[in-house]
Amino acid sequence: MADNTMKTHLARVRGLGSAKEGSHHWWMQRLTAIALIPLTVWFAISIIGIVGADHEAVVNWFSSPVISIFMILFVSTMVYHSTLGVQVVIEDYIHKERWKFGLLIGLKFLGITLGVVAVFSILKLAL
Repeated sequence: MADNTMKTHLARVRGLGSAKEGSHHWWMQRLTAIALIPLTVWFAISIIGIVGADHEAVVNWFSSPVISIFMILFVSTMVYHSTLGVQVVIEDYIHKERWKFGLLIGLKFLGITLGVVAVFSILKLAL
């Protein structure tokens, strides 16, 4: 190997190696974590404020556009962040490729399903 890369000549010919997704995944995990800090504080304070309220009061609370928007941001960010985290666990600790592939596909479907159901539920309460 004449150059200073870690790849063998065969690996360079095959084109195997980095998929160029690692840094994007890392950044998204950190950015969603940072976004979740104020959103979680807002969520906790908001929930404490409506503890003990009846159904009508909660529906009225959700009907506020600001509350609904923040709730959608919180839920969608939480689902995306957790999906990214579980994906790393699957990639690191599941060694059989069939299981890994199946679990990653299932994780994506679960994340999308949970996100859509949550946003639908929030919009149903808000509208």
